[in-house]
Amino acid sequence: MTVAGPEALTAFERHLRAERGRSDNTVRAYVRDVGAFLQGVGVTDDAALPDLTLTDLRAWLGHVSRTGVARATLARTSASLRTFFRWCERTGRVDTDPSLRLRAPKRRRTLPPVLGQGSAAALLDVASVAADDADPVHLRDRAALELLYATGIRVGELVGLDVDDVDLGARVVRVVGKGDKERRVPFGVPARAAVETWLRDGRPALATAESGPALLLGRRGRRVDQRQVREVVHRLLGHVPDAPDLGPHGLRHSAATHLLEGGADLRMVQELLGHASLATTQIYTHVTVDRLKRSYAQAHPRA
Repeated sequence: MTVAGPEALTAFERHLRAERGRSDNTVRAYVRDVGAFLQGVGVTDDAALPDLTLTDLRAWLGHVSRTGVARATLARTSASLRTFFRWCERTGRVDTDPSLRLRAPKRRRTLPPVLGQGSAAALLDVASVAADDADPVHLRDRAALELLYATGIRVGELVGLDVDDVDLGARVVRVVGKGDKERRVPFGVPARAAVETWLRDGRPALATAESGPALLLGRRGRRVDQRQVREVVHRLLGHVPDAPDLGPHGLRHSAATHLLEGGADLRMVQELLGHASLATTQIYTHVTVDRLKRSYAQAHPRA
């Protein structure tokens, strides 16, 4: 991406990509946050960076907060600025890191709605029926949804899969997640059947010289992108009565919730999802406890 502003911002972007191995989405968000701050305080070159103070940073967070953004966005903005100024101090662009005492509201550990197990099954049935017309794109859509729900992988991880990443015999997919960390995630028989059908009847019909090793392709033979997968999830969920309007990340949340409801170990779910911290995975236990309480209230005579 082209970065406007001080040279330090361009170098910071290179640092995030090359040295920290951050994902494209994270790099874009951090550079956008820092760029907006520097523009907001009128910094146009590196020479002005040492003049910035903790007061400037706190005032900017206050401004961002007043725009009505979510607490998660405010927390990320604070993290972006702290990361940037730690790097500036380490590289000699500032003498003292002004963000050392910068704080932002903690992110609330909340989840968007998740699909019930019945709704998830109904969604996959819709995808299967749509694939009966043998349209290669519909075969792809079925394979994509089966993999998303079976594995709980992120949509960015899904579209990044190559054909050789999927071991149909062992029913395991090799995933490269955040920070270029690799993990292997199992999937079930329905997902294997959907992928087998796609590879046999769908992918060859769309593949071109530009397809390369990509597992999932668009109509023009190029690697499918995240936007296309999101559109598919929203569209097919529209055919499931009373289902919340979720995107691919909602399927990830649903898969994790259903695993825990089925008795899966929390650390196993952490490994499957590729979470660096168990605390991130523990959010799903809140959902299962809430459902347990609702079931108890409905079923127990002394509730």
